[in-house]
Amino acid sequence: MSRIGRMPITIPQGVEIKIDSDNIVTTKGPNGQLVKAMSKDMIIELEDGILTVKRPSDQKEHRALHGLTRALINNMVEGVSKGFQKVLEINGVGYRAAKQGKKLNLTMGYSHPVEMEDPEGITTEVPAPNRIIIKGADKEKVGIHAANIRAVREPEPYKGKGIKYDNEVIRRKEGKTGKK
Repeated sequence: MSRIGRMPITIPQGVEIKIDSDNIVTTKGPNGQLVKAMSKDMIIELEDGILTVKRPSDQKEHRALHGLTRALINNMVEGVSKGFQKVLEINGVGYRAAKQGKKLNLTMGYSHPVEMEDPEGITTEVPAPNRIIIKGADKEKVGIHAANIRAVREPEPYKGKGIKYDNEVIRRKEGKTGKK
């Protein structure tokens, strides 16, 4: 049995969950609504505020989908109740971020400023010029948007300049040494 797949999901108060006959899971909560189609093979049951995911057989495909389905539903429930966030840090002289309406303006040493539009359901905050906070209910969208912002100028290993996640450790390299 999958260790993750067999764990039950307790639905917090204020969160509604609906499962269609085609295994389309809809979650509603204080942070919005998420809809995701799960595999039709998985058996998803909701009883007394506890959701369980079961698999029909012990085939390799069903074993793989068991934990995945449970994790995706758990992320949906957590997203509409608490939400997800990623924090990015900007390192480098003259590198900074600014927010204009729904656009994020990045000055990253290029000849032009880079503008990025917030996707639907995602909010971007800039509390300081070297810090960006991405928030949203969908874990996947938050991660993709954070990765797209980071890709504008990835951290380089010599001076550590660029955009990095707040918990990311950059492996530093030693620079060239002169002749002696």
